[in-house]
Amino acid sequence: MYFVFDIETIPDYEFISKSVSRPTENNTELLELASEELARNKSGFLPPMYHQMVSWVGIWIDDMGSPKSEHKWSGGNEKEGLALLIDCLSSYKDFRLIHHNGKGFDIPLMLYRSMKHGLQLPARLNNQDIRYRYSKDNVDLVDEFSNFGASSYPKLKHLGLLIGVPFKQTGEGNQVSEMFENGQLKEIEHYCLEDVIATYLIWLHYRYTVGDFKEDHYSNLKERATRKLQQIQDMTSI
Repeated sequence: MYFVFDIETIPDYEFISKSVSRPTENNTELLELASEELARNKSGFLPPMYHQMVSWVGIWIDDMGSPKSEHKWSGGNEKEGLALLIDCLSSYKDFRLIHHNGKGFDIPLMLYRSMKHGLQLPARLNNQDIRYRYSKDNVDLVDEFSNFGASSYPKLKHLGLLIGVPFKQTGEGNQVSEMFENGQLKEIEHYCLEDVIATYLIWLHYRYTVGDFKEDHYSNLKERATRKLQQIQDMTSI
């Protein structure tokens, strides 16, 4: 079984305050300082350990890509959310993963935040089948499309534009903090779910393009996933 998933986060202001040279109660100024001192990229985006999880969505699919069950959580109690995610992943002993930049962000985030809260991750996540960079059991779309960094890493939104599927209708990632502050947990969850369906759709297109799926099977799964995506977008536009 594959687990297609995505995690939404906000900055962990309390931890960031302990990590910078000149802590301040002004979150905007704090993030600016953190971007200078802690970020390891030109964009100023902070590494996974400085983020707090506020939502996650995952869909179990079988080896042929058929969805089996959907699981999700959103809220302010990160430990509770992590425990539920760990419990969900523990449903299958030899699960596999599908994500977009999960190796660079989501999976390290789970490790850091589980350490923070004293939680134990499923042993599978430490297995060579998952940790090996070129693993077929841990499918990161940015690796698949860039040939593991030989080419540039594609954005999920741009992959959607390439195949004519409109993604990111619910919101953008940099809006999650504002949505969380306004108590818009359901909106964040919808945004996260849209990302998961988008990731799933891109994975389907990829598997068909490289010859893994026959056209009729691929077309059926694609149609169902596209309808699901449209339902999510229609629901959030009301």
